[in-house]
Amino acid sequence: MATWRILIADDKPLVRAGIRLLLEQHADWSVCGEAADGVEAVEQAVALKPDVILLDLSMPRLDGLSALPLIRQKAPSTAVVIVTLHQSLEVAKIAAGGGAAAYITKSLLTDDLVPALENIQSAEKRLPEDD
Repeated sequence: MATWRILIADDKPLVRAGIRLLLEQHADWSVCGEAADGVEAVEQAVALKPDVILLDLSMPRLDGLSALPLIRQKAPSTAVVIVTLHQSLEVAKIAAGGGAAAYITKSLLTDDLVPALENIQSAEKRLPEDD
């Protein structure tokens, strides 16, 4: 099985480092890149073609909700998981409507991130291959 490639987009280096440590415990996942703002997230999505992007909502230059449709347009095969401090049903609905595969609050990150990514990964495996 190929390694599943993950891009972490968060403006806080400590948060990116913590998420990286959490993800690197999974044998078939690798962090292929990091972005410190929404503009970098869009650029990295195009350049690196990750399987999934963990996208923070509150970032400089371009926030996560604004970056989401650009990523979905420019890298349509990349799943996007919103990772945020804000626990808001309204924002979660907007993110889902914009194509986010999941919405996880940072307070629940250690419990919810790995299972959410495993669900996304297993759903992708069930999709028919492109011919």
